[in-house]
Amino acid sequence: MIVCIAEKPSVAREIANVLGAKQSHDGYIEGNGYQVTWTFGHLCTLKEPHDYTTMWKQWSLSSLPMVPPKFGIKLIDSPSIKKQFGIIEGLMQKADRIVNCGDAGQEGELIQRWVMQKARANCPVDRLWISSLTEESIREGFKQLKEQSNYQPLYEAGLSRAIGDWLLGMNATRLYTLKYGKDRQVLSIGRVQTPTLALIVKRYHEIQNFKPTAYWVLSTIYRDTTFTATKGKYQSVEEGQEDLQRIIGKEFTITDISTKKGKEAPPRLYDLTSLQVECNKKYGFSAEQTLQLIQSLYEKKLTTYPRVDTTYLSDDIYPKCPGILKGITNYSALTAPLLGKKLPKSKKVFDNSKVSDHHAIIPTGLNPKSPLPAQEACVYDEVCRHFIAVFYPDCVFSNTNVTGIVEEVQFKTTGKQILDPGWRVVIKAEAPSGKDKSEAKADSKSKAKSSDDEDEENKNEERVLPLFVKGEHGPHEPTLSEKWTKPPKPYTEATLLRAMETAGKTVDDESLREVMKENGIGRPSTRAAIIETLFKRNYIKKIRKSLEPTPTGIELISLIREELLKSAELTGIWEKKLRQIEQKQYSAQQFIDELKQMVNDIVLQVLRDDSDRRKIAAPSSAAVNSNNSDSNNASAADSIIGQPCPLCGKGRIIKGRTAYGCSEWKSGCGWRKAF
Repeated sequence: MIVCIAEKPSVAREIANVLGAKQSHDGYIEGNGYQVTWTFGHLCTLKEPHDYTTMWKQWSLSSLPMVPPKFGIKLIDSPSIKKQFGIIEGLMQKADRIVNCGDAGQEGELIQRWVMQKARANCPVDRLWISSLTEESIREGFKQLKEQSNYQPLYEAGLSRAIGDWLLGMNATRLYTLKYGKDRQVLSIGRVQTPTLALIVKRYHEIQNFKPTAYWVLSTIYRDTTFTATKGKYQSVEEGQEDLQRIIGKEFTITDISTKKGKEAPPRLYDLTSLQVECNKKYGFSAEQTLQLIQSLYEKKLTTYPRVDTTYLSDDIYPKCPGILKGITNYSALTAPLLGKKLPKSKKVFDNSKVSDHHAIIPTGLNPKSPLPAQEACVYDEVCRHFIAVFYPDCVFSNTNVTGIVEEVQFKTTGKQILDPGWRVVIKAEAPSGKDKSEAKADSKSKAKSSDDEDEENKNEERVLPLFVKGEHGPHEPTLSEKWTKPPKPYTEATLLRAMETAGKTVDDESLREVMKENGIGRPSTRAAIIETLFKRNYIKKIRKSLEPTPTGIELISLIREELLKSAELTGIWEKKLRQIEQKQYSAQQFIDELKQMVNDIVLQVLRDDSDRRKIAAPSSAAVNSNNSDSNNASAADSIIGQPCPLCGKGRIIKGRTAYGCSEWKSGCGWRKAF
């Protein structure tokens, strides 16, 4: 009997249907020589500290750093999980062969491998690797099963990530909680969440410390068109007034007109991050919300695998594209010009070197069987339109620059005219019939306003200018306007996702962002969860669309002086190493050894710190829980009395009038900790 194990019951049902397994049992489906079972996401997790030794059950500084000699896994303590695992274990013990049908990615590999290890499966294992749940894709995937050993680097990368997060999260959380927490406040530290919080706090301080300065802009209106002085910003009103007085009452003369044609390529296909960014901007969806919506579309067989970090397609997808375009009949008005013709094959779309495990998110070519919920329809519409648009021609436009002069003061204006909309017909087209756009946008919020300068620049780029003639002249209406420099904008979920993708560096160019992705913090599939974690732990809050740190979040980052814990750039380097492990370019053991050394260094550095770092009290609303099940046992108070001194190791911790100290203080040990 061949046992297939999927990551969700719904996925298992799709696979069973294709394989001809029709007989339902408790926890699995059987038939045609197959037994198809499932997990509920993670059934297993890394063991917690107290599972290794009772010494680690009680939170104490003397027990740090906690580094197990060998990491182990255990079942998550849940009756439903234990029951399902018992069924899986029974099936696997009798199986002739197992097919790992987990999600085709790092996390999916880890989930299923842990279950097979825990079930002590000892038969051959194959791997199903598919990018969509259509019947065609599943059948094709089963024809091309590969030995699970081919995916060992993927598993090692996932395992290294889990162990790294355990080492840093468990040790740093206990360390900072015991050292700097107050009133049982748990200070949660994480390999990705802390650098992400640091980005938000840094931006908050930049805004708070920003000192606006005044500047003046000289402009004039000639033939209902606004021209701006090419001198740019005047740093004093006197300088601006001097030029203003020179040109009042004098004629404006057109000195030069230049028009240049340009082309704008279609936007790239979506990876998960760019989809989350667009849906946050356009519809106000949170990153987690968009992930759930695109995951639902994937499980409905309407879109391909969503947890991807590439905007490219592999060459083998190209022959399937005409069929996909033909299949999405709700968009027939847009696909009609493409059908029956040879589709263009741009290197910006098809590039094998930019695709590893999965390609960009695209439609499968199937139509929804029933009307989609409004929010799902928004996401599906985005995916379909971007896929159609990449086969349309470039948008052709003309940029017109017009310069003028009044008494040696030069002015300039710019206009943009669309000559051939090309792909913009697709992106700006109305939604397909049956989709209620007003309903779809009901939950969306308005975009944050750009600065005055940006607004004016955008208006200039989009407007069509009157027909000017070189040498013409006439009256005009000059104005000197006072303006103020503006602070950086707070992060929104969209801009924070971009910052995580580029390790905090501001990058607008799409091509450069692609290059920097390997140094981003977190993976596309986990970034939404990281942001949600910061909300749950009361480290950040949302004001309209802006993300701001809470007082607790600000205090936490201020007391962390160990740059390794909060640097987005350094965390990006770790992420790059994890990708290299996946690609057999870096050793998993070396990565773990480096993290062990880093944790050890941080623990020693913090324990030796006797500076006056401010303790953080629990928020007035409620204490923040950590993800450690034994967190309620933590106390930064008298539980440390009697423990070995974390500095010299010889003495015991005793309590004085204002601080804890080492009993060997007379012998020269200087360890102390204020109440």
